[in-house]
Amino acid sequence: MADRATVENGGDRPRPVKTRTFDVPASGRTIDIALILGLSVAFGLVMTALVLGGSVSSFYNLPAVLIVLIGTFAVTLVSYSISELFGAIGAVLETLLPHRHDPRLAGERSLNLAAIARENGVLALDAVIPSVDSEPFLQRAVAMAVDGATPHQIDQVLAQEIDAIQDIRHRHAGVLRRAAEVSPSMGLIGTLIGLIQLLGNLNDPGSIGPAMAVALLTTLYGAMIATMIATPIADKLSLRMTEEARMQSLYIDALVAIQEGTNPRIIEQMLSSYLPPKEREKVAEAEGA
Repeated sequence: MADRATVENGGDRPRPVKTRTFDVPASGRTIDIALILGLSVAFGLVMTALVLGGSVSSFYNLPAVLIVLIGTFAVTLVSYSISELFGAIGAVLETLLPHRHDPRLAGERSLNLAAIARENGVLALDAVIPSVDSEPFLQRAVAMAVDGATPHQIDQVLAQEIDAIQDIRHRHAGVLRRAAEVSPSMGLIGTLIGLIQLLGNLNDPGSIGPAMAVALLTTLYGAMIATMIATPIADKLSLRMTEEARMQSLYIDALVAIQEGTNPRIIEQMLSSYLPPKEREKVAEAEGA
C-alpha cells in the first residue's frame, strides 16, 4: 500500500514531496495564576482574621467538618453519577494547570497546515499528524482530511464531537454548582443539630460549648465551600469550556477550508475573526508593514 504522504507518478515511482517544517509551538499547559492568586488571597484573609481573633484551633470541629464535607459529597452524589462526580474532581485539579487555549497560536498552526497542503497536497499532512499530538482534536481533524473526508463530513463529525465534549464539561461544572447549592444547606442542617443539642442539654454546662461550636462552624464551613471554592471554580470551568470550544471551532473552519482548497491568505482573513480585537489590530499592522 502506498504511503499517504506520497503521490504515485507513472504508476511505479512515488513523486518526492517537499517538506515544510511544522514549527508552531505546542499548546501544552499553563499555570492559572489568577485562580491560584485569588484562592490564596481569599483563604489568607480568612486565616489572618482567625489568627488575629484568637486561637485558630477553636475554629476546627470534627463533627461540623463531617456534616458539611461528607454531607455535601453524599447529596451531590444523589444528583450525579460516581463517574461524573470524580470527573468533576479531576476537572477541578486540571484548572490549576489548564491547557493553553491561545487563538493566535491555533491560527498559526492552521495557516502552517494550509501552506503545507497548498504546496504538497492534503496527503502531505500525514507527516504532520505526530507533530500535533498535544492537540488531540486538531490531530483527529487533520487525520480526517488526510483520509479523504469531505468538508461536510469534517464539519459534521467534529461539530458532534464538540457537542459531546461540551456536554461533559457542562456536567463537571454542574457538579460544582450543585455542591455550591448543597454546602450552605448542610451547614444549616448542622446549625439546627447544634442548637437542638444545646437546648436539650441546658442543665449540662459542659455540653453547651461543643453544641454551639457545631451550630456556628457548620454554617461557616458551608459558606466557605460555596463562596470560596465551588462557585468560583465552576465559573472558571465554564470559561475554559468556552475557550476550548472556540479554538476547536477555529480548527474545524481551517480544516474545512484546507480540504476545499482555499488559498491560505483567505484562510488567514477568515480565522482572524477568532482573535481578540487588539490581536486583530496587531495582525493588520504586521501585514501592512
